[in-house]
Amino acid sequence: MTLKTRDYAEVRSRLLKRQEIALLDVREEATHAGGHPLFAANMPLPRLALDAWSRLPRPDVPIVTFDNGEGLAEQAAEQLLALGYTDVAVFAGGLAGWQAAGGEVFIDVNVPSKAFGELMEAVCHTPSLSATEVKAMQDAGQNMVVVDVRRFDEYRTMSIPGGISVPGGEVVLRVPALAPDPETQIIVNCAGRTRSLIGTQSLVNAGLPNPVAALRNGTIGWLLAQQTLEHDQSRQFGDTPEPAAALAGRRARTVADRAGVKRAGKTDLAEWLQQDGRTSYCFDVRRFEEYEHGHLPGSFPIPGGQLVQETEMYAPVRGARIVLVDDDGARANMTASWLAQMAWEVYVLDELEAADFSDTGYPEPYRKARATLTPGRRYQRPYEGTDAPPAAMQAYLDWEFGLIAQLERDGTHHFQPLKPA
Repeated sequence: MTLKTRDYAEVRSRLLKRQEIALLDVREEATHAGGHPLFAANMPLPRLALDAWSRLPRPDVPIVTFDNGEGLAEQAAEQLLALGYTDVAVFAGGLAGWQAAGGEVFIDVNVPSKAFGELMEAVCHTPSLSATEVKAMQDAGQNMVVVDVRRFDEYRTMSIPGGISVPGGEVVLRVPALAPDPETQIIVNCAGRTRSLIGTQSLVNAGLPNPVAALRNGTIGWLLAQQTLEHDQSRQFGDTPEPAAALAGRRARTVADRAGVKRAGKTDLAEWLQQDGRTSYCFDVRRFEEYEHGHLPGSFPIPGGQLVQETEMYAPVRGARIVLVDDDGARANMTASWLAQMAWEVYVLDELEAADFSDTGYPEPYRKARATLTPGRRYQRPYEGTDAPPAAMQAYLDWEFGLIAQLERDGTHHFQPLKPA
């Protein structure tokens, strides 16, 4: 079989024009983390058939498979053609060809989101405090709440003393109930930088009256300052009273409107999901257990904080349309505000009623894909676990600090951080 090829100029042109393209790095995640283009989405060859149904929903989407000359890109292209995809090509020359053409190469994973976070901090001057400052405030008994915006399993592994788990997509909805006194200092942390910066700026953008600051460099910064972490904690946010939820929804919608988020109805979504020539994703950004209890037919579950942090994993078609769903207004609008700033065409589905969340459980292909995940194939992030050496943690932070310069050299991102009102 003779496979089509696409070169650097063609891929870059589509990215610059914000035309749809799925640049798929089909190597294993650890190899992908060693170097790849900014918007290369990692879809390892062994999982391609399992994940394509949700990540590549349109059979005529332009797909370019990518590797480093191992022959995986050709195998992936043949497999995708066999699955019914019609516009599939191999990237000419692989990673070496990308570099030879002058393409910028990024290491690690979830780079678009992390690079955006660094740019956003530089533009918005997101407030932050060092581990030493936060520890001194705790020792002094200052009126404060520490909010951990990672996934709950990450929080369980290690956390800042006294921290409460509030995953990122929930912060605008949940934090007001945790800190009803407007004088309470809120500290937002993650493992490193991105999620704490996004969480902090979410609260700032939403107009929360409390003083808010990110824990600079997260649990990495805490460890590098030789502070002690807690383990196996289970503190989580509670229910949000209706008046507070309604206020959070209004605040989030105001931010989303400022960011250029668009509005859609169920009829729009139904048409888009069947549309030729345009890819649409529909994500339910509530917690997994809420989705399982009842969700809109055709939606796919991914909590808002994870979607912002790992966008290319769930929406590998750069330039696609994204539609977000929740049942409160706060989570979908805040998540959408971030995706809009990251140059996605994003809509929030409005005017939903309780009866619209009629499906329960998970779609069968989703269950099958989840059941076949192999943790051992996953790249070990430098900020995960409890045994990363200090030198590796510092190197990771140094890499993040350099992402803004890489974005400028690459030039394809179109990111527009929203300056505070």
